[in-house]
Amino acid sequence: MISTAYITSCEDPKKIAENPFLIAYNTPFGVPPFDQIKDGHFKPALEAGMEEHNEEIAAIVGNAEAPTFENTIVSLEHAGRLLSRVNTVLSNLNSANTNDSIQAVVKTMAPVLSAHHDNIRLNEQLFTRIQSVWNQRDSLSLNPEQAKLLENTYKMFVRGGANLQEEDKNKLRKINEELSVLTVQFNQNLLAETNAYELVIDHEKDLAGLPESLIAAAAETAGETGKPGKWVFTLSNPSVMPFLQYADNRVLRKQIWEAYKNRGDNGNASDNKEIAVKIANLRLQRANLLGYPTHAHYVLEEAMAEKPDHVYQLLHDLWKPALAKAKVEAADIKKEIEASGQSFDPAPYDWCYYSEKIRQKRYALNEDEIKPYFSLRNVREGAFDVANRLYGLTFTALDSIPVYHPDVEVYEVSDADGSQLGILYADFFPRASKRVGAWMTSYRRQKTEDGKRIAPIISIVCNFTKPIGDKPALLTFDEASTLFHEFGHALHGLLSNVTYESLSGTSVSRDFVELPSQILENWAADPAVLRLYARHYETGAVIPDELIAKLERARTFDQGFATVEYLAASFLDMDYHTQTAEITDGAVAFEQASMRKIGLIDEIIPRYRSTYFQHIFSGGYSAGYYSYIWAEVLDSDAFAAFKEKGLFDKATADSFRGNILERGGTERPAVLYRNFRGADPNPVYLMRKRGLDSIAE
Repeated sequence: MISTAYITSCEDPKKIAENPFLIAYNTPFGVPPFDQIKDGHFKPALEAGMEEHNEEIAAIVGNAEAPTFENTIVSLEHAGRLLSRVNTVLSNLNSANTNDSIQAVVKTMAPVLSAHHDNIRLNEQLFTRIQSVWNQRDSLSLNPEQAKLLENTYKMFVRGGANLQEEDKNKLRKINEELSVLTVQFNQNLLAETNAYELVIDHEKDLAGLPESLIAAAAETAGETGKPGKWVFTLSNPSVMPFLQYADNRVLRKQIWEAYKNRGDNGNASDNKEIAVKIANLRLQRANLLGYPTHAHYVLEEAMAEKPDHVYQLLHDLWKPALAKAKVEAADIKKEIEASGQSFDPAPYDWCYYSEKIRQKRYALNEDEIKPYFSLRNVREGAFDVANRLYGLTFTALDSIPVYHPDVEVYEVSDADGSQLGILYADFFPRASKRVGAWMTSYRRQKTEDGKRIAPIISIVCNFTKPIGDKPALLTFDEASTLFHEFGHALHGLLSNVTYESLSGTSVSRDFVELPSQILENWAADPAVLRLYARHYETGAVIPDELIAKLERARTFDQGFATVEYLAASFLDMDYHTQTAEITDGAVAFEQASMRKIGLIDEIIPRYRSTYFQHIFSGGYSAGYYSYIWAEVLDSDAFAAFKEKGLFDKATADSFRGNILERGGTERPAVLYRNFRGADPNPVYLMRKRGLDSIAE
């Protein structure tokens, strides 16, 4: 709740009562009152939050008592709650349900918020108090979590420029301000580019090869966009990806592929080429100011990988066998083209189409045969069931909770003893107001106050295939895996059981945060678990063993392609952020040089090109996109522990929960992992999982 000091000093108390952010939420479980929040509430609430935050900082600095852990570090931990509450809702809605008004607020306030946080991190008096507590750390008898909070706080200020001279502090402020604007603009440009494109098909013959469900979805989209009688395909993944996989018309495949890969690279008002290079160069300038040779060195100092050389070593170790397998796959595609009576070299827009042909011939596996067993409801309930069997959790649907969009579902999550763990929001379908991809976030992170656990409010957001007509949403197996992935992140947030909010849940290094999400994908694909949740949406019949066997046999199919496109993007990220001199070439030239260096074949492009690489230019994964494969080494090894003892072995599940999921960032990730596994991870399980072990040998 906003401080009394602000209420009494406000010129118009009526406005406080009208702004739902400035009073305590009067909602079930303290969820955000989405039904009361209006776009006009954000800016004044952010301003009130900054004012209150400044007062709290002034109180810490002005405390006449000597600096202590409680009156400095803990007080700082508790400061800024109103600002955080408002900004959390704003940033989440900007990603999941944005509009012109919200985007304008985000763009306007980004440099203001950047300056506000710099004012705190660069406050000399505040840092003097923090440094005083840090210097006493060995004599304070802190418990491990308190020690970690102190360490994180001290490092946050040092890494935020607290030790810089005033001239360099001013340079840092300007860099941070410019970066705050550019990263927002990159994101907004990408959303605009994604929404701007439509492939409109007038003639039914051009739909040849497409599944009936995709054709029906395109007809529905056409009706929604004022084009009845036609078919409209978009750049949302549930539309563009199956089109590339099944459309017989090569000209149209090329057309939609070109639109997809050129997002942000069209020389228009939404072009991201210059922005990407500016962001990379500004990050280098900031790293140099702070005493690091590159941005990657700055980022990785706090990661499991520790330094760029370790990341490159992992990427190169995987690149050779992955590229070798991709070349075999490319040769197979060339043969498939020739077998169809044609003669041309495969292009990137041919890969998915001909791979699907090969998969069907080799494994008799058709996506349309699989999807009826993966209705969204069954997959969601399957994920809930796995959490119940592992940790005793139950999920109860709530119908009277405020939501920000009618598609959003809400669940109360309870522990095995019936106590409340948290609230889970789930938002599954694409729309123009939502950015692409899938992610987990929170509206309130777990913490402990006065001995009471404050339950988190967690959200997962996806872009899955929508229901068509009377049919429910039927997912591809990749989409089912994505749901389990994001649900794994959600469990990390929901099961958190720490004292300090800044250490809770997913507040861990980037190359550790993907472990809880990726490990859950293993259950999604396990034959025993498939028999629990994969049921035909009409008949309720369990997925046949024959179909499970097909999925198993095809498990490593096309993994050369999947690994190469991912690794290529990881190399591109690292190359942008290990530059020791500013980039003078354009983004396209830089990207091409990066791909030439690793020998990427022409049939494949990086999973994300520079101009739509949202993870690294506006999503917090700069010098960190490698994290998915780093964490896959962890999750493959960790899942092996369950396979050894039993998929739902209670002791193993309790250990994973107690040593990983509940602990958040209260200890170094390597220590947490060894506490669970008893050893460092063995990469052999990853190589087997991706079918690269025989290639590597």
